Amino acid sequence: MSQILGRKPVRAAAAAALCAIITAGAYAMGGAPSTSSTPSNGGFTQTRYPIVLAHGLFGFDSIGPVDYFYGVPSALRRDGAVVFTTKVSAANTSEVRGEQLLSEIRRLRAAHGHQKFHLIGHSHGGQSVRYVAAVAPELVASVLTMGSPAQGSAVADAVQRAVDGTGTTSVVAGAVNVLGRLIDVLGGGVRTPQNSEGAMRSLSTAGATDFNRRFPQGAPSSPCGSGAAMVNGVRYYSASGTGVVTNLFDPDSALGVTSLMFGGRANDGLVERCSSRWGVVLRDDYPWNHMDQVNQTFGMRGWGTPDPVAFYRSHANRLKLLGL
Repeated sequence: MSQILGRKPVRAAAAAALCAIITAGAYAMGGAPSTSSTPSNGGFTQTRYPIVLAHGLFGFDSIGPVDYFYGVPSALRRDGAVVFTTKVSAANTSEVRGEQLLSEIRRLRAAHGHQKFHLIGHSHGGQSVRYVAAVAPELVASVLTMGSPAQGSAVADAVQRAVDGTGTTSVVAGAVNVLGRLIDVLGGGVRTPQNSEGAMRSLSTAGATDFNRRFPQGAPSSPCGSGAAMVNGVRYYSASGTGVVTNLFDPDSALGVTSLMFGGRANDGLVERCSSRWGVVLRDDYPWNHMDQVNQTFGMRGWGTPDPVAFYRSHANRLKLLGL
């Protein structure tokens, strides 16, 4: 235990140093990092129900001072929102991660007395929040999926073909599970089960199709269309981007390689535009890549592009104006 505690200052110092380096690079490119470009406005984000943020594949609630939704929780809280960040398996099936999030929601209700929650899920976190809304709609006021592969991802399909075709599935999955366990350690040491093969199959086109068959609430009524605004008393929203390489100094520029798997179709580097659409589509062509959508890395994005933090603030205000 003392060894773990002793590493915390080192991890914090490393994170601070990395933040400073990347921030300097962002300014050099003209794309200033952000946590919120909107001045504080008392009560602007003060929703009736708390907001719960759910991370995506290989995500975390926070590592040291760095939130997965970078700068979003503090910006929402600043103007009145009650915000919770959650932690589920870094890599696992949609159903397992959904059950873990449901347990978190029930714990939050028991601990704080809240009866309903607004759920926001990024990437694979979109399936997590949809699962909770489908099996326990009485706990959910609204769902927002951000950059979530509702119809599956061509990247997951390509990885599945590669490992299944070469017979290396179990070997690769074992190695990737180590990454998931490392994320657990860096995120505070809470151990969660890792199943990267299950995550891969869940995020494939076939896996997503099966998940949608069992949990169709909010599904688009036509290919690349919109879905029902409300199902079982839960409001459904989605948003996504179609940027890929948005800042050359940003490590997520590597998404330029994975974007090639979409055959020229609009995508954010990991998710095709049409695949992200679910419920009421707020916008599906923000000039953001997959990580810009949660204001990573450290707030870097393309010059002159919309502030992701401002998007989440505006969504909270939208819910507030609806009396939610």
